[in-house]
Amino acid sequence: MQTLLPREALLEPLRRMVRARPRAVLAGVGALALAGGIAAFGSARLIAQIEGDRGIAPVITTGDIEINGIQVDVQGKTAAEARQAGWHDAYKQAWAKAGGPEMGADAIGNLVSAVVVESEQLGPHRYRATLGIVFDRGKASGFLAGHGPTGGLRSAPMLVMPVLYSGGVAQVYEVRGVWQKAWAEFHTGASAIDYVRPQGSGSDSLLITAGQPGRRSRIWWRALLDRFGASNVLIPEARLERQWPGGPVKGTFTARLGPDNTLIDSFTLTAPDEGQVPAMLAQAVLRFDQIFTQAMTSGQLKSDPTLSVDHPTIDPGLAQLIRTGEAAAAEQAAARARAEADALAGQAQPTPAPTPEAKPAASSSALSVQFASPDAAAVDQALGGVRETKGVEGAATTSIAIGGTSVMRVTFGGTAAELAAALRSRGWQVTVAGNTLRIHR
Repeated sequence: MQTLLPREALLEPLRRMVRARPRAVLAGVGALALAGGIAAFGSARLIAQIEGDRGIAPVITTGDIEINGIQVDVQGKTAAEARQAGWHDAYKQAWAKAGGPEMGADAIGNLVSAVVVESEQLGPHRYRATLGIVFDRGKASGFLAGHGPTGGLRSAPMLVMPVLYSGGVAQVYEVRGVWQKAWAEFHTGASAIDYVRPQGSGSDSLLITAGQPGRRSRIWWRALLDRFGASNVLIPEARLERQWPGGPVKGTFTARLGPDNTLIDSFTLTAPDEGQVPAMLAQAVLRFDQIFTQAMTSGQLKSDPTLSVDHPTIDPGLAQLIRTGEAAAAEQAAARARAEADALAGQAQPTPAPTPEAKPAASSSALSVQFASPDAAAVDQALGGVRETKGVEGAATTSIAIGGTSVMRVTFGGTAAELAAALRSRGWQVTVAGNTLRIHR
């Protein structure tokens, strides 16, 4: 005969196990969120939020420049000659798409690090193929400086936050989504935007959520961007609407920028059925890259000064009112002091002569200067050259990439155009895009 235990007796061992589970001591940005989750839901549910099969690592993590979709159709005396001629033709086409100067096929071939064969047909005297050409950025960056649609410029590191709305649910990294997969598979080497793409695993799913773009706290945003080494945030938003089961899928895509969720542009695409959604999302990523690149060349895509640790956390307008009030109070105190001094001296108070208005001091600008840095000597040379330029109050590197493009932050008593003119007078070749300058000898 079996003895049935009461329900509370069965649940009590489980409660003791949950109470005995250690709670992690967390630091940094996620400490408050994680501690709140422990207090409200218990450690078992909190662990379920960060465990599981999630996170997609970017497939391309190098800075190489990859140009895909190059089609060739050439003939030769033999199959080997035809194939070699086809590859040389692909080199020239890819180099032109990358915005490089006119060069011979052999010279361009020395800059190629890999050839990706997407498809090919080889005959006795003919070669037809679709190829992808990968250029080594360390070797090619010096030739691409000042060329191409962006003038060789490259943006500051930008954190990508791909938000997906599908089936009435918003998500970023909570699950392995198709929108995150599309961004993880995007080849960023040929882009002028320096994308910072989180993997989405571990604490990423807690720190970066669909509600994050709605936050306005600069303190929170500073900590989050510092966590990923970025200077600003890009928010490519995708909203999928299914017309009927198995039918067309409409995608509405919106490009937003910064902690204020500023709208840049939007567009729509349509997939004929559910199986074509990944191809539609891959096409949308390319459109987003074009939108962000245009925003960079127009000066819209830049670092937000309110995210700097040196920037006051109070509203800029309120800070200006406080400074104005303090200046007026100081002027009144000085006038009273002069009046008391005249009274003690027994002198009549003379009528004050109108004082000429002081000319406002030239405001200093914080500008970003990019330069090629094949070695450490090139970094020292660029820093020294900029610091010795007239009007420069200070210059310090913010990003060093030996063999690539480094970035320095320059404080200059004038505008970006005036700094460009001063650098040109010292023998530098300068390209200006908003508050960003690209220099090379």
